[in-house]
Parts: sequence; structure tokens; C-alpha cells
Amino acid sequence: MRLATLRDGSRDGRLVVVHRDGAAYADASGIAPTLQAALDGWEACEPALRALAESVDAGKVHLAPLEPGRLLSPLPRAFEWVDGSAYLNHVRLVRRARGAEPPPTLEQDPLVYQGGSGVLLAPREDIPLPDPAWGMDFEAEVCVVLGDVPRGVAAADAERYVRLVCLANDVTHRNLVPPELAKGFGFFQSKPATAFSPFAVTPDELGGAWRGGRLHLRMTVRWNGERVGDVETGPEMHFSFHDLLRHVAKTRAFTAGTILGSGTVSNADRARGYSCIAEQRALEMIDHGAPRTRFLAPGDRVEIEVRDAAGRNVFGTIDQKVVTP
Repeated sequence: MRLATLRDGSRDGRLVVVHRDGAAYADASGIAPTLQAALDGWEACEPALRALAESVDAGKVHLAPLEPGRLLSPLPRAFEWVDGSAYLNHVRLVRRARGAEPPPTLEQDPLVYQGGSGVLLAPREDIPLPDPAWGMDFEAEVCVVLGDVPRGVAAADAERYVRLVCLANDVTHRNLVPPELAKGFGFFQSKPATAFSPFAVTPDELGGAWRGGRLHLRMTVRWNGERVGDVETGPEMHFSFHDLLRHVAKTRAFTAGTILGSGTVSNADRARGYSCIAEQRALEMIDHGAPRTRFLAPGDRVEIEVRDAAGRNVFGTIDQKVVTP
């Protein structure tokens, strides 16, 4: 099933179930007023939501036309937003471009950071850019939304805690990263608000494309209408979501509604393009000694989506414009 959050004037929006074609929805607030409420009471809410989803797809309930601009991110605010860096090609390229060596444990120990989760952008919400000198970049990612996760969960048991799958645009101010990391205390100012896809889907909705804690589909990234990325999300994800969950839960538990990200989807094959500008600039540094591709500027538009084998837009499209606040 596919779930979304409709803008209704409240902070957390209203939970809806989306038809398989993505063009219509049914109100689900009688089951749970918000997605967070559904996650908090998942054992009771999931069967009722699934029954509603079956009725929606069968045309047995009243449906309203879906206007993408009325949707918030599935979780307009989350208890936690934890992002990994599971695609090692991305790590190696970006580190090389800024003259930093990858950690010696790169292939054994995932890189993660904790982002801001109190303010999350809607999938069609403008991205404010106060200063172009900050070097704004898009980052197309796959994410999972978790149920309650106990401390010390094993990778083999992690799947039971994955409730939903979605996409993200994890925006980064690249030129603010080096001075922050030089302090030895991690990202903060360089990571503004993240946007998430219109729909969050249960893993079974993905069929065989969801296996081993990885999404095996192709992600398309467009910049000002031009396709710059056509990347495979599965084969080069070195750490699965199961691995990432085992890593982050080593010393603490997580509450339902936590979002866990894959990091920038990245393929070694250059023909696949890129899902963040930093990678293209890194390749230009390697090939030409200097970057040639600019960062984002006011007026730019970024679109991110994933389609299945039948061409269905599984998660809806993240479609954002960069603006001067």
C-alpha cells in the first residue's frame, strides 16, 4: 500500500491511502489521524489500512483526485532523521575531490550522521538558498521509515522493523562542509532541511524489487528538465538498510517514525550519470584538474523519482525549485 500526508492546515497533516495509479486517494484519518499515529499503533492500524488500500485499488470507496502540491512529506516532522552513506563510490569520489582519505574501515563500518528532523520539506516545496556561495547540492536517496527498534538489533532481524520505503532529496551546502568537518564534530550548518517523496510504500508493494534490505529499481534525477542521473539503486549499495540499522542501533533504541537514509545513490558506471552535483564535480577534478559544473542557483529545478518495471511512478516525484528567501 501507498500512504501519503495531505496538507490540511495542521502541523502534521492528514493520513491518506493512495490509489495504485497515484492519481486519487481515500481519507484514512478514521484509522489514524496522521502517519505518525499509524506508526505508533502499527499492529492495530496496519490491517485496517491494508483493507482500505484494497478497497481503494478496487474502486469500492469514494476517491478524491490527488493534487501533488497539496501533499506534505509523509512525515512532515520525524522523531529522528539518520542518514548513512551506503554507496561507497560516492564516498570515495567526494573524499578524493576534497583531498581527504576514506576511513580505513570504509567497507566494514558505515558512515552516518544525524540530520535535522523537526522541519522537513514537502515534495514540491521550494528550497531556500540564502547565499549561492554556500554551494547548494541535491542528493537523491532511498529511505526507510522504522517502527520501534530495540537496541542491539541484528542485521538478520532488521527487516521486521522496516515499515515503509520512500525517497529523499537530502540537500547539502557543499562549501560549508570542509570547515565544519575540520572542527572534528560533524555536519550541522551544511545540512539544511531535507525533502521526502509524496508517497511512502510498504515493502511488499515493491514486490521483488525489495530484497535483502535494498531497493532494486532505477532512480531518475532531472536538473532543469535535463536527465542527469539514471542510477541503479540496488547493486552498488554496499551496506543494506539491514546493515545500517544494525550499525545505528548498536548503542541505542529508536522510536517509531525514525527515518533512515541510504545516502546518495551512486554508480561507478559514468554512463549512469549522477544523483548529486558533487560527484560530477569530483570526476571533473580527476579528469581536468578543476570542476566545471556549477552548484544550484535560484530558479533551478530538481526532480527525483523511481519507476517500476511497468513504468509506475512508485513514490511520486520530488519536484523542487530553488529560491532566494
